[in-house]
Amino acid sequence: MEVTKYGLNIPEDLATWYQWQQNADSVRRLKGMARNLPTIVTGLVSGSGAPDEEELVSGVLHIRGCEPQVLVVLDSTSPTTMSSLVRPLEFLTDLPMAVFAPQDVSDCLPGQGWTTQTIVEAELSELCTVQQVLAVGHYLPLGAAAYRFARQQKATYLVVQHGLITPYAPPLPANCTLLAFSDDDARFWISGRSDVDYRVVGSQLFYDAAQKAPQVAQQSLQDRPVFLGQMHGAELPRSSFVRAGYTFCRQHGAPYRPHPGEKDKLSVLTHRLWAKMGIEIDSGHQPLNTLNSPVVSVFSTGVLEAAIRGVPAWVYHPHPPQWLQDFWERYGMSPWGSEPTPAPQLPSREPAETIAHILTQSLEN
Repeated sequence: MEVTKYGLNIPEDLATWYQWQQNADSVRRLKGMARNLPTIVTGLVSGSGAPDEEELVSGVLHIRGCEPQVLVVLDSTSPTTMSSLVRPLEFLTDLPMAVFAPQDVSDCLPGQGWTTQTIVEAELSELCTVQQVLAVGHYLPLGAAAYRFARQQKATYLVVQHGLITPYAPPLPANCTLLAFSDDDARFWISGRSDVDYRVVGSQLFYDAAQKAPQVAQQSLQDRPVFLGQMHGAELPRSSFVRAGYTFCRQHGAPYRPHPGEKDKLSVLTHRLWAKMGIEIDSGHQPLNTLNSPVVSVFSTGVLEAAIRGVPAWVYHPHPPQWLQDFWERYGMSPWGSEPTPAPQLPSREPAETIAHILTQSLEN
């Protein structure tokens, strides 16, 4: 697949993106997506989805207040998703709200008076007062269901960026509004399309890292770097991630810290083999945001989070493809051997508050 620095490999066709995702690596397929693929793709192509297919998409609907005007969609409860989509609700405590999630998350939602019920997709149509839908995209089941609902309801569909964007990211929904980390990220993800608007709100991920992680005193920094693994990723062949991690750890005596997603059998066997070959495997018991060791990775967000804390951080690959070099440049990541990665610029206003302001402003217009 040809890659350019100016946008996504698959900028519009979600069905083609699914096919790539499924074929990228059978070990790293998105678990459960095969079960929901007919529902998602058929619904997106037709704009509605057949009734019997809609029944396959179900979740827990949380409602606060009467006649909710905003629907927030949580396809997962990962920390970055929750921070990006739930944190803005803390600035909207007086606004009637609905949250569509894979399970009951009422304990994680701000404010009081949340009611819950399990629903199927067709029942979203009862939310006839919703004017704004907030999600991380339409490439997973709940987000896809909410996108179909938004089109039927003629509601605005807003996509919140919650991570770093590579050329392999899923395409944005048609006629959506993107709330992006930066102007560069927005233009890259939109990939020249004319049907997508955007607003730059900054990164809640980096804002949180700056608030929660104390700056590290230079005298407490250790000399030996830690390599952050990413064998679970689909953006590069597994062999490429393995070669980068092994080469760096052998050459520099660095411990290898597996990503939490490296739990499949092949990754575990690789860790064991490396340990027998003398490479230290970091158990990961110490939280990443408390490490005092320099950090190196192929393109992990941990590099930028470490830089925010004042920890020296670099990226490394023995033979980086062009898209990876472009990615490093877009995010200001420094290759090993150069000056450490500078901390990314943080917005003066918390991104979650900016998102809340955008929502209320749109509702008033």
